[in-house]
Amino acid sequence: MAELLATSFDGTRITALDDGNGPTLLLVHGSGGDATSWDRVVRSLTDDFRVVRVHRRIYAPGARIAPTYSMALEAADILAIAGLLDRPPFLVGHSSGAVAALEAALRAPTAFVGLSLYEPPLPTRSLIGGVAAQHAQRALAAGDPGEAMRIQLRDIVQVPMEVIEFLLADLAAALPDARTVTLAGQGHAAHLTAPEALADTIRDSARRSFAEYAQS
Repeated sequence: MAELLATSFDGTRITALDDGNGPTLLLVHGSGGDATSWDRVVRSLTDDFRVVRVHRRIYAPGARIAPTYSMALEAADILAIAGLLDRPPFLVGHSSGAVAALEAALRAPTAFVGLSLYEPPLPTRSLIGGVAAQHAQRALAAGDPGEAMRIQLRDIVQVPMEVIEFLLADLAAALPDARTVTLAGQGHAAHLTAPEALADTIRDSARRSFAEYAQS
Protein backbone atom coordinates (compact mmCIF):
# COMPACT_ATOMS: atom_id res chain seq x y z
CA MET A 1 0.00 0.00 0.00
CA ALA A 2 1.25 3.48 -0.88
CA GLU A 3 0.17 6.90 0.32
CA LEU A 4 -0.59 9.84 -1.94
CA LEU A 5 -0.16 13.43 -0.80
CA ALA A 6 -1.80 16.43 -2.44
CA THR A 7 -2.04 20.09 -1.49
CA SER A 8 -5.52 21.57 -1.66
CA PHE A 9 -6.12 25.13 -2.85
CA ASP A 10 -5.84 26.57 0.70
CA GLY A 11 -2.54 24.83 1.42
CA THR A 12 -4.02 21.95 3.44
CA ARG A 13 -2.24 18.62 2.92
CA ILE A 14 -4.68 15.90 1.80
CA THR A 15 -3.62 12.26 1.97
CA ALA A 16 -5.01 9.11 0.39
CA LEU A 17 -4.28 5.38 0.50
CA ASP A 18 -3.34 3.75 -2.81
CA ASP A 19 -3.78 -0.01 -3.49
CA GLY A 20 -4.10 -2.37 -6.44
CA ASN A 21 -3.66 -2.04 -10.19
CA GLY A 22 -5.96 -1.28 -13.09
CA PRO A 23 -8.49 1.46 -13.85
CA THR A 24 -8.70 3.79 -10.86
CA LEU A 25 -11.49 4.05 -8.31
CA LEU A 26 -11.45 7.11 -6.02
CA LEU A 27 -13.33 6.44 -2.76
CA VAL A 28 -14.62 9.04 -0.28
CA HIS A 29 -15.62 7.81 3.18
CA GLY A 30 -18.58 8.93 5.27
CA SER A 31 -18.93 10.84 8.53
CA GLY A 32 -16.78 9.91 11.49
CA GLY A 33 -14.55 7.49 9.61
CA ASP A 34 -11.38 7.66 7.59
CA ALA A 35 -9.91 6.00 4.51
CA THR A 36 -9.66 2.68 6.35
CA SER A 37 -13.47 2.60 6.63
CA TRP A 38 -13.36 1.08 3.14
CA ASP A 39 -10.96 -1.75 4.07
CA ARG A 40 -13.45 -4.62 3.74
CA VAL A 41 -14.74 -3.31 0.40
CA VAL A 42 -11.27 -2.71 -1.01
CA ARG A 43 -10.24 -6.34 -0.48
CA SER A 44 -12.75 -7.35 -3.16
CA LEU A 45 -11.70 -4.65 -5.64
CA THR A 46 -7.90 -4.50 -5.83
CA ASP A 47 -7.60 -7.49 -8.17
CA ASP A 48 -9.46 -5.49 -10.83
CA PHE A 49 -8.79 -1.86 -9.97
CA ARG A 50 -6.37 0.61 -8.53
CA VAL A 51 -8.23 1.88 -5.46
CA VAL A 52 -7.41 5.30 -4.01
CA ARG A 53 -9.09 6.25 -0.72
CA VAL A 54 -9.19 9.88 0.39
CA HIS A 55 -8.70 10.88 4.03
CA ARG A 56 -11.27 13.67 4.49
CA ARG A 57 -9.70 16.68 6.18
CA ILE A 58 -12.35 17.15 8.88
CA TYR A 59 -11.78 13.63 10.21
CA ALA A 60 -8.00 13.73 10.27
CA PRO A 61 -6.43 13.33 13.75
CA GLY A 62 -6.35 16.70 15.50
CA ALA A 63 -8.33 18.39 12.73
CA ARG A 64 -9.88 21.77 13.44
CA ILE A 65 -13.06 22.74 11.63
CA ALA A 66 -12.55 26.10 9.92
CA PRO A 67 -15.45 28.60 10.10
CA THR A 68 -15.42 28.61 6.30
CA TYR A 69 -15.83 24.81 6.05
CA SER A 70 -18.15 23.68 3.26
CA MET A 71 -18.68 20.81 0.86
CA ALA A 72 -17.06 23.01 -1.79
CA LEU A 73 -13.88 22.82 0.29
CA GLU A 74 -14.08 19.02 0.43
CA ALA A 75 -14.77 18.90 -3.30
CA ALA A 76 -11.54 20.83 -3.86
CA ASP A 77 -9.70 18.25 -1.72
CA ILE A 78 -11.09 15.39 -3.82
CA LEU A 79 -10.09 17.18 -7.01
CA ALA A 80 -6.59 17.73 -5.61
CA ILE A 81 -6.14 13.97 -5.18
CA ALA A 82 -7.75 13.29 -8.57
CA GLY A 83 -5.20 15.65 -10.09
CA LEU A 84 -2.40 13.29 -9.04
CA LEU A 85 -3.83 10.41 -11.07
CA ASP A 86 -2.75 9.59 -14.61
CA ARG A 87 -6.32 9.39 -15.93
CA PRO A 88 -9.87 10.18 -14.76
CA PRO A 89 -11.07 7.81 -12.01
CA PHE A 90 -14.51 6.43 -11.19
CA LEU A 91 -15.65 8.34 -8.09
CA VAL A 92 -17.43 6.62 -5.16
CA GLY A 93 -18.83 8.31 -2.06
CA HIS A 94 -20.60 7.06 1.06
CA SER A 95 -23.00 9.09 3.22
CA SER A 96 -21.75 12.68 3.57
CA GLY A 97 -18.79 11.60 1.46
CA ALA A 98 -21.29 11.00 -1.34
CA VAL A 99 -22.34 14.65 -1.08
CA ALA A 100 -18.70 15.75 -1.29
CA ALA A 101 -18.19 13.42 -4.27
CA LEU A 102 -21.25 14.82 -6.05
CA GLU A 103 -20.02 18.37 -5.41
CA ALA A 104 -16.63 17.48 -6.92
CA ALA A 105 -18.28 15.91 -9.98
CA LEU A 106 -20.50 18.95 -10.49
CA ARG A 107 -17.52 21.29 -10.30
CA ALA A 108 -15.32 19.24 -12.66
CA PRO A 109 -17.43 16.70 -14.58
CA THR A 110 -14.62 15.79 -16.98
CA ALA A 111 -12.36 14.83 -14.06
CA PHE A 112 -14.28 11.56 -13.54
CA VAL A 113 -15.54 8.78 -15.79
CA GLY A 114 -18.55 8.14 -13.56
CA LEU A 115 -19.99 8.40 -10.09
CA SER A 116 -21.47 6.02 -7.50
CA LEU A 117 -23.29 7.49 -4.49
CA TYR A 118 -23.99 5.08 -1.63
CA GLU A 119 -26.58 6.26 0.92
CA PRO A 120 -26.25 10.03 0.38
CA PRO A 121 -27.98 11.87 3.26
CA LEU A 122 -31.19 13.83 2.88
CA PRO A 123 -30.98 17.43 1.65
CA THR A 124 -30.25 19.61 4.69
CA ARG A 125 -33.17 21.96 4.06
CA SER A 126 -35.76 19.30 3.35
CA LEU A 127 -38.89 19.17 5.49
CA ILE A 128 -37.88 15.80 6.95
CA GLY A 129 -34.54 16.06 8.68
CA GLY A 130 -34.36 19.84 8.35
CA VAL A 131 -34.18 20.71 12.05
CA ALA A 132 -31.93 17.74 12.83
CA ALA A 133 -29.66 18.70 9.95
CA GLN A 134 -29.31 22.20 11.40
CA HIS A 135 -28.33 20.68 14.76
CA ALA A 136 -25.80 18.46 12.99
CA GLN A 137 -24.34 21.44 11.16
CA ARG A 138 -23.97 23.35 14.43
CA ALA A 139 -22.20 20.38 16.02
CA LEU A 140 -19.85 20.19 13.04
CA ALA A 141 -19.14 23.92 13.20
CA ALA A 142 -18.40 23.56 16.93
CA GLY A 143 -15.73 20.99 16.14
CA ASP A 144 -17.68 17.92 17.23
CA PRO A 145 -18.04 15.68 14.14
CA GLY A 146 -18.91 12.70 16.36
CA GLU A 147 -22.04 14.42 17.65
CA ALA A 148 -22.92 15.52 14.12
CA MET A 149 -22.70 11.90 12.99
CA ARG A 150 -24.88 10.71 15.91
CA ILE A 151 -27.56 13.25 15.02
CA GLN A 152 -27.41 12.22 11.38
CA LEU A 153 -27.77 8.51 12.12
CA ARG A 154 -30.43 8.93 14.82
CA ASP A 155 -32.63 11.67 13.37
CA ILE A 156 -31.89 12.03 9.66
CA VAL A 157 -31.08 8.60 8.27
CA GLN A 158 -33.98 6.87 10.04
CA VAL A 159 -36.83 8.20 7.90
CA PRO A 160 -39.68 6.27 6.22
CA MET A 161 -38.61 4.13 3.26
CA GLU A 162 -41.17 5.74 0.96
CA VAL A 163 -39.58 9.14 1.61
CA ILE A 164 -36.10 7.79 0.89
CA GLU A 165 -37.32 6.19 -2.35
CA PHE A 166 -38.99 9.47 -3.39
CA LEU A 167 -35.80 11.46 -2.77
CA LEU A 168 -33.62 8.89 -4.53
CA ALA A 169 -35.91 9.04 -7.54
CA ASP A 170 -35.49 12.82 -7.64
CA LEU A 171 -31.71 12.48 -7.41
CA ALA A 172 -31.58 9.84 -10.14
CA ALA A 173 -33.74 12.00 -12.40
CA ALA A 174 -31.33 14.92 -11.98
CA LEU A 175 -28.23 12.91 -12.95
CA PRO A 176 -27.50 11.81 -16.53
CA ASP A 177 -27.73 8.06 -17.23
CA ALA A 178 -28.41 7.37 -13.55
CA ARG A 179 -29.77 4.14 -12.13
CA THR A 180 -30.78 3.18 -8.60
CA VAL A 181 -29.49 -0.02 -7.00
CA THR A 182 -30.93 -1.49 -3.78
CA LEU A 183 -28.84 -3.82 -1.62
CA ALA A 184 -31.43 -6.16 -0.12
CA GLY A 185 -31.49 -6.22 3.66
CA GLN A 186 -28.83 -3.53 4.06
CA GLY A 187 -28.87 -0.15 5.73
CA HIS A 188 -26.45 2.74 6.00
CA ALA A 189 -23.32 0.68 6.66
CA ALA A 190 -23.13 -1.96 3.95
CA HIS A 191 -19.41 -1.23 3.65
CA LEU A 192 -19.20 -3.02 7.01
CA THR A 193 -22.14 -5.45 6.93
CA ALA A 194 -22.08 -6.51 3.27
CA PRO A 195 -18.75 -5.35 1.82
CA GLU A 196 -18.65 -7.91 -0.98
CA ALA A 197 -22.14 -7.01 -2.18
CA LEU A 198 -21.26 -3.31 -2.15
CA ALA A 199 -17.98 -4.06 -3.95
CA ASP A 200 -19.88 -5.99 -6.63
CA THR A 201 -22.18 -3.02 -7.20
CA ILE A 202 -19.24 -0.62 -7.42
CA ARG A 203 -17.41 -2.99 -9.78
CA ASP A 204 -20.39 -3.29 -12.14
CA SER A 205 -20.98 0.46 -12.25
CA ALA A 206 -17.29 1.25 -12.71
CA ARG A 207 -16.84 -1.24 -15.53
CA ARG A 208 -19.84 0.23 -17.33
CA SER A 209 -18.51 3.77 -16.93
CA PHE A 210 -14.96 2.90 -18.02
CA ALA A 211 -16.31 1.11 -21.11
CA GLU A 212 -18.46 4.11 -22.06
CA TYR A 213 -15.54 6.47 -21.45
CA ALA A 214 -13.28 4.40 -23.72
CA GLN A 215 -15.84 4.70 -26.52
CA SER A 216 -16.35 8.45 -26.13
